[in-house]
Amino acid sequence: MNYNYLSTLPQTVVQFIYYQSNVKNKSELTLNEYCLDLRLFLRYLVISSEKKKFSDEELDAVDITRLGADFYKNISLNDAYRFLSYCKEIRGNKERARARKSSAIRSFFKYLKVNDIIDDNPMISLDSPKLKKSLPKYLTVEQAQRLLMSVEGPNKERDYCILTLFMNCGFRLSELVSINYNAIKYTEDSASVVITGKGNKERTVYLNKACILAIKRYMNVRPKDGVKDKDALFLSNRLTRISTKTVQHLVDTYIEKAGLGGQGFSVHKLRHTAATLMYQTGKVDVLELKELLGHESLNTTQIYTHIVNEKVKDAVNSNPLSDFGTDE
Repeated sequence: MNYNYLSTLPQTVVQFIYYQSNVKNKSELTLNEYCLDLRLFLRYLVISSEKKKFSDEELDAVDITRLGADFYKNISLNDAYRFLSYCKEIRGNKERARARKSSAIRSFFKYLKVNDIIDDNPMISLDSPKLKKSLPKYLTVEQAQRLLMSVEGPNKERDYCILTLFMNCGFRLSELVSINYNAIKYTEDSASVVITGKGNKERTVYLNKACILAIKRYMNVRPKDGVKDKDALFLSNRLTRISTKTVQHLVDTYIEKAGLGGQGFSVHKLRHTAATLMYQTGKVDVLELKELLGHESLNTTQIYTHIVNEKVKDAVNSNPLSDFGTDE
């Protein structure tokens, strides 16, 4: 959690953040988003009550640290919709960003009501913007192989291992960088690792032959002397645990090098690649995929069934007889 954010928030919001952290076990990313979204919401309410037009600098300068119960009691559902409209029209927020802000507001006001800070919760009926459903981007088998073959340089064993784990196991970025090498358990013919995913939930991820070999080759060259984070599987050039930014940069670099740039591929798309390729084999059902990816809801996982359905539909439409006899 970015504790610098907390110093800019009212005490009640700070207490709400700690509640979400300690009781609800929300991730660091979610907590930071709550801080920023609620801070923006409250600053907007303060400044918009004084002036119709204001700059970003004026908004950022609004002090909300002393806001208390009386202020929250006077916030209406219409205030929330005015704020979301401002986020769309002035700040250019897309549906997903506005939906996230709606969720933060709903959660905060639920907390206020449960703790008797407000008498009534006006945000019970706050709707989120409808999100457009889009199929996730993923690499084909041929593209994934090209990406792996593009790896070279002084960190080639490490980088190859990172890409291999992403596209075989479907790790999230935060999960991959947090892996400790002593957490990998080996048996005679297999290996697995227990990781902590979203919402601090643990799950076991099994490693296939490609992953085991890639890890073995990397561990043969992984530095041993002067290592600052001795447990970390993946090390940076400074011999500390590799950062998410470094991994994002190396993935982007190899995507360009493999001739796959400009197609919307990214670290997260490698997770989509693992899920899609596994599901397309027909040997993994959607419930197994849900457990493997660490999804909380089956609805999140079912997007991969849509990919296969689309490919089946395309195959039917590409049949040479698909247009035969359709002329009127």
